[in-house]
Amino acid sequence: MYNSDIKSILEDKKIDSNSYDYLYKYLKNNDLLDKLDEYTDRLINGEPVQYIIGNVDFYGNKIIVNKDVLIPRFETELLVEKTIKYIKNKYDNKIDILDIGTGSGAIAITLDKEVSCNVDAIDISSEALKVAKENNKLNGTNVNMFISDVFDNVSKKYDVIISNPPYISNDEEIMDIVKSNEPHIALYADMDGLYFYDKILRESKKYLNDNFIIAFEIGYMEANDIVEIANKYLDNISISVEKDYSDRDRFIFIMSK
Repeated sequence: MYNSDIKSILEDKKIDSNSYDYLYKYLKNNDLLDKLDEYTDRLINGEPVQYIIGNVDFYGNKIIVNKDVLIPRFETELLVEKTIKYIKNKYDNKIDILDIGTGSGAIAITLDKEVSCNVDAIDISSEALKVAKENNKLNGTNVNMFISDVFDNVSKKYDVIISNPPYISNDEEIMDIVKSNEPHIALYADMDGLYFYDKILRESKKYLNDNFIIAFEIGYMEANDIVEIANKYLDNISISVEKDYSDRDRFIFIMSK
């Protein structure tokens, strides 16, 4: 079954043939090769390999994924890695963190493991939170997860607010495999993709301690607009725009001076 014919079919359908390599290796390593035909058909029909398998590795943690949550990307791992470094440089005490739009819970779970903190993780989707809570249990973490549309159900202040919010504009073209499978509520945002950055930054003062970090993953063309929004709503801050693995602007860190 592991042959060039299947790869050719995938390439004809513009599906990355590396997905088949990954699928085959995963099934072989887990004694599940009896599922190969079934799962290959799903791959050929355009389902992401991560949903077929049902989990991903994120920062060394097993994270369950399904169509109710976005598939965590390498870029988001880098967001977490950079945030951990900023936290360790800025704080020497136990801190409070809020993860807005937690999805699968990957960010919150990783931070709970890697730094001394209390983590709240929120999402507007009850279906996503079910997955996040399952991952919280699976990873033995103690993240407090609850429904909230940004700050609507939030009542305390935090040292760190982190978010990988929806940031694709409604008219932007994206890959078919993403558009056809992943939840649109976690992909698209009004205001040319800037809606959640504006909302979070506009309301954040009430939910931040004096010594704070705000960490965002962003669309690669949105940095200048988000910097402008941050300066509009927050005073006495420093801002760092940082690159992803493809050398594109992908992260913004906003910190109190």
